[in-house]
Amino acid sequence: MNPEERPDDVPDLNELLKHLMGGGDDMREAMSELGLGHIDPAMFAQMQQEMAAMMAAPSDGSFNIDAARDVARRTVSTDGDPSVSAATAKDVDQVVMVANLWLDQVTDFASTGAGKAWSRSEWVEATMPTWRRLVEPISDAVNAAVMRAMRDQIGNLGAEQFGMPPQMMGQLEPMLGRMSSAVFSMQLGQAVGTLAGELVTGTEVGLPLVEGNPVVIMPTNVAAFADGLGMDAGEIHLYLAVREAARTRLFQNVPWLGPALIAAVQSYAADISIDTEAIDEAMRNADMQDPAALQESISGSIFRPEPSEAQKRTLAHLETLLALVEGWVDTVSDRAVRPHLPHADALSEAVRRRRATGGPAEKVFASLVGLELRPRRMRDAANLFAALEDSKGTAGRDGAWKHPDLAPGADDLDDPMGYVNGEKEQAREKPAQPDEMDDALAALLAQGREEMESEKSDSPADEPGNGDGDESGDDPKA
Repeated sequence: MNPEERPDDVPDLNELLKHLMGGGDDMREAMSELGLGHIDPAMFAQMQQEMAAMMAAPSDGSFNIDAARDVARRTVSTDGDPSVSAATAKDVDQVVMVANLWLDQVTDFASTGAGKAWSRSEWVEATMPTWRRLVEPISDAVNAAVMRAMRDQIGNLGAEQFGMPPQMMGQLEPMLGRMSSAVFSMQLGQAVGTLAGELVTGTEVGLPLVEGNPVVIMPTNVAAFADGLGMDAGEIHLYLAVREAARTRLFQNVPWLGPALIAAVQSYAADISIDTEAIDEAMRNADMQDPAALQESISGSIFRPEPSEAQKRTLAHLETLLALVEGWVDTVSDRAVRPHLPHADALSEAVRRRRATGGPAEKVFASLVGLELRPRRMRDAANLFAALEDSKGTAGRDGAWKHPDLAPGADDLDDPMGYVNGEKEQAREKPAQPDEMDDALAALLAQGREEMESEKSDSPADEPGNGDGDESGDDPKA
């Protein structure tokens, strides 16, 4: 980066690192003093170039979405990301059309439209705005933790301990802010890129990641999933299309559901504590010649292992919502495909195992957001919706989503028949029984009313001449 291209608040990287590493004339010598002299020269040069580019990038809050998008696209291109041909796009459109016809027979929730065949890069582009909303609380926490730790260290040691002029310390803080933003952006990009290589459909992760809720199929990933199942590829495509179309119908026709899921993830993320000591330990023990191991080491230690009480409550709520979504999708999809697909049971079990065991993508997401998006009680939720359908038909099954207060909760998964029999709705409509606090408040209000009535009765009656009329005694007609 040329000096004239560098923003005003970004110091010369080479000069700054010299000062930070002891003031040596050669950065390689300084790195050797830290025990890092064995780094490959080409890798070292690349590190310098990438760091300089990060420092020159415009600030975009606590992370840079453009940088994250670029890293995600490079991640998917590493493993190959073939463009979707016109023939494949047409096949996907026809498959989704059939899936919607089948779903129309088993649910009144309206279709969200035609199917879309996307490459991995297209999924990255379409979902990045939602990822930004999800991870901003975490990136803010990471950035704040890094800045706080650096300020504390500078305050405790003083600028002279860093071997740099005091005037340069003012330039260090904005640079560290950019560095923290760039590092988190790279982690987000790698996570989203890894997910793009794993997911078979647009919302398989269980969140409404794509604006407008289109039915998105990712043909390259579907082919990889189908390999080894020993079933007809067309049947597998149809089954996955039915599940995705059912899920997008649910998100589209239940307006409160998508925002509730996003809000739960954001709420969990906002309460995350950053374990800076663990990060320092990971950096000391990691192999600097193995970037993948270094990234994994840092990612695995960034969040404190024990969630707060608020996070535990949020996690329980989120897991219940995810289970309800997948349970409903499971039930409705089974009704839709059973008359048409001979391997419906085997395909359903394969999808359940895939969600229950998780994969590399879910592990990366866990390292990014600090939680596992896994519907642990999907079978219980599916049983509840199946019982609702048997008792009240499809309208009763789908009617469970009409209001968040009436939707099944964790307790209802333990007692599905109680929910089916309407006990939750009856409890909501039944007037609340007064408790001791209500009785005490009613007594205080009654006492207050009695005192007010007593004061009124003790007040003297208005005397003549003390009203609003003329007090002079003159005849008003005079």
